[in-house]
Amino acid sequence: MRNETDMLKSLLELVVELNQVHDLDILMERILERARHFSGADAGSIYIREGDHLKFSYTQNRTLESRLAPGRKLVYTTFSMPVDDTSIAGYVAESGEFLNIADVYELPDTLPYRFNKEMDNLSDYRTSSMLTLPLITPTDGSMGVLQVINALDGEGRTIPFSDEDEQLMFHFAALAAVALARAQITRAAILRLVEASALRDPKETGAHVNRVAGYSITLYEHWARRHGVSEGEIATNRDVFRMAAMLHDVGKIAISDNILKKPGKLDPDEYEQMKTHTFIGANLFRPFDSAYNRAAAEVALCHHERWDGRGYPGRMDLMKGLPVEAQEPRSPSGEMIPIFGRIVALADVFDALSSKRAYKDEWKEKDVLDYIREARGGQFDPELVDIFFEVLDELRRIQALYSIAEENRA
Repeated sequence: MRNETDMLKSLLELVVELNQVHDLDILMERILERARHFSGADAGSIYIREGDHLKFSYTQNRTLESRLAPGRKLVYTTFSMPVDDTSIAGYVAESGEFLNIADVYELPDTLPYRFNKEMDNLSDYRTSSMLTLPLITPTDGSMGVLQVINALDGEGRTIPFSDEDEQLMFHFAALAAVALARAQITRAAILRLVEASALRDPKETGAHVNRVAGYSITLYEHWARRHGVSEGEIATNRDVFRMAAMLHDVGKIAISDNILKKPGKLDPDEYEQMKTHTFIGANLFRPFDSAYNRAAAEVALCHHERWDGRGYPGRMDLMKGLPVEAQEPRSPSGEMIPIFGRIVALADVFDALSSKRAYKDEWKEKDVLDYIREARGGQFDPELVDIFFEVLDELRRIQALYSIAEENRA
């Protein structure tokens, strides 16, 4: 049993921990990890409110994850539901009340909301106890819903959530909502920069940069664990890298519309102008005095470099915006290219080939995968290509989350 002093200490530690995470997607993952720890829950989900709907945004399930290979994550489908009293999450979002349900399969018929058994049937999982809490802040109002599922006793058996769990998770949800509101402000600021770039380059949409960032984080996690990077360092890097990857092409804001919107192939002079977006973007993050600024500059500068040394812009003096002197090779190759740049190079091409552009239709997935396979060791880091194919199911989930199909139909 927790006493009030222990509970207060845990909540204060939670405030510090959540305030160290700035990216919205990374924060949702951290919130669920901590919510499951605080409540002793096997699983959990977060729904983010978008107008009069809730978007199923993130989920974790220890039982289902235990069936996967080490290091792999659940592949799940995202969906939306109305904010109304027909579903458990919708009722909580609409009413602002929390629900503590001992067994969702035994809900009385007199209640307006029902539990949807479809996900249990698809995943061969049995949801029983469920604690569902609104995510509300005084300034932003209802932001979504936090749900923890299947409290476990010391023997791993499912039990109802206790009154003590209710009390602790009520405070937890309030703190999580504040952290989410802050992260949403950060995400909105990044997307405003992306929108400014989109005025010049229509392909720079919020969905595109979120996909590139999502692919990049997935590839980085698997690469880092292969290379013995500590979990603490991985967690820190994921946060700054995801935000940096979203801004990989921000330097295009300084490139002429005649070049960015040209429907055909660029001539040599136009191509040289296009290449300048790399170091222009990197310079936007000066001074390079924080982990985020350094990561963002690294990604902006290096995401068009190639493993075989035939990429651009080559070795640059960022302070002057000029190439270094000729005593060194102009373009780095192999592991001379920073890992963040190598990852985004692959993630960006994967998304660009899969997407419709003014100058081309989207490629079929088979053709995209064949291209990446053939570019192994030439354009792309061969190890990252191997990882790419190992985690392809996770990358497809990210495509669905930030729908590429809707953009291609636009």
